[in-house]
Amino acid sequence: MTGTGSSEQPTDPAADFAGRSVVVAGLGVSGISAARALAALGAQITVVDGGDDERRRARAEELRAEGISVRLGDGDTLPEGTGLILTSPGWPPTAPLFAAAAEAGVEVWGDVELAWRLRALKHPQPAGWLAVTGTNGKTTTVRMLAEMLAAAGLRTAAVGNIGTPILDVVLSDEPYDVLAVELSSYQLHWAPSLRTHSAAVLNLAPDHLDWHGSMAAYAADKGRVYEGNQVACVYNSADPATEHLVRGADVVEGCRAIGFTLGSPGPSEFGVVDGLLVDRAFVPDRQQQAQELAEVADLAPSSGHVAPHIVANALAAAALARAWGVPPEAVRDGLRAFRPDEHRIAHVADVNGVAYVNDSKATNTHAAQASLAAYESVVWIAGGLAKGATFDELVEGALPRLRGVVTLGQDRELIREALSRHAPDVPVTDLERTDTEAMSAAVREATRLAKPGDTVLLAPACASMDMFTNYGQRGEAFAAAVQELMESQDGVEG
Repeated sequence: MTGTGSSEQPTDPAADFAGRSVVVAGLGVSGISAARALAALGAQITVVDGGDDERRRARAEELRAEGISVRLGDGDTLPEGTGLILTSPGWPPTAPLFAAAAEAGVEVWGDVELAWRLRALKHPQPAGWLAVTGTNGKTTTVRMLAEMLAAAGLRTAAVGNIGTPILDVVLSDEPYDVLAVELSSYQLHWAPSLRTHSAAVLNLAPDHLDWHGSMAAYAADKGRVYEGNQVACVYNSADPATEHLVRGADVVEGCRAIGFTLGSPGPSEFGVVDGLLVDRAFVPDRQQQAQELAEVADLAPSSGHVAPHIVANALAAAALARAWGVPPEAVRDGLRAFRPDEHRIAHVADVNGVAYVNDSKATNTHAAQASLAAYESVVWIAGGLAKGATFDELVEGALPRLRGVVTLGQDRELIREALSRHAPDVPVTDLERTDTEAMSAAVREATRLAKPGDTVLLAPACASMDMFTNYGQRGEAFAAAVQELMESQDGVEG
């Protein structure tokens, strides 16, 4: 880390936009939020989107009624006179619109960049930002962090990629002390001036390589979150790539590198000792002292099972909270108040001695690896859109735990090929169907392969959009299928 970063506040957040011609790329939630915010500042807005379906037309009419121009069916052409492009996170850097912008010398920002530049518009003393990124665990960590901050009596919110557009929060009338901000690699790519109080990169594994173009580019975008950090750059001691990003960051003088580990922590680390989460970083004598924060048992959901990656998320959240000055008891109370996402390691039911767990949010191999590692004997339901991923390492690592596998979805063949290479003796059922009943069939087949003591685990390692609207709908389909199974078992027993 080098100590030359700056955290200066903007002097006139609105002056840049009055009368400026701005193109907003994308008619999604963040695009609509940005269009309205910039129009209110006097900018001349044109929203462009390559799609032209019923949903987009309805959104377009709403914006046009507010005096905002919308162009559907053409997201490639740069309107004449454009002074700035504000892009939605999903638009890849290779989009023709951005090539045209580069040729014309037009800047491209994302919604996070805009929120950062406008953070002092409503509130002269804007909220601090504690940022979290990584391949997996971002939402869980941010929600844990927000609970800790709230337990300390701070006015806070969990925002960003978590679902609440950060621009809406920054421009709201409600003042905040500090924000827990989830940032995707997409958002960081388009946020060149972002400089947060403290930030964490939880882990790094291949993901979204079709968008970024390479693992190096993906990692570099993740590493942007450390630039200009003021107090702490939090990294995963078990993932050298995250520490490498810290070492390359340009930070404010005095900013510290803080590791987290599932083992006993060294100085300037957070870790676990005898079932306790401890801080050996923000204590008077970190060479000799450690501060107890919480028990691992404080993280236990109703099933009583705490997966290792959930403990890691809690440690990262605790490190950011402590960097802000949150007392130990608020860390503990925040973790006790935290409830896991509905589709993240969610225990659905036990049927005839078999546990059914919904981890539909495991949309890449790294997340699925963590999920599989949490259980001793698994019937794995996997498949969907691979997003350029390969599955050999995942299957090889999970082999000792695999009781059986059910594959479904568009890229299931890639998983089956990896299974044939590394787990040829594991029973595999392949489901070709892609209709709405496919998940019910998958649960039935998994049940057939399972024995008492096993866990039927939906951890697809793939995105969901080939068969479902999103991972939430996929998880709901799994839970519904388990409910059907329970009802059928009740009928048999009756």
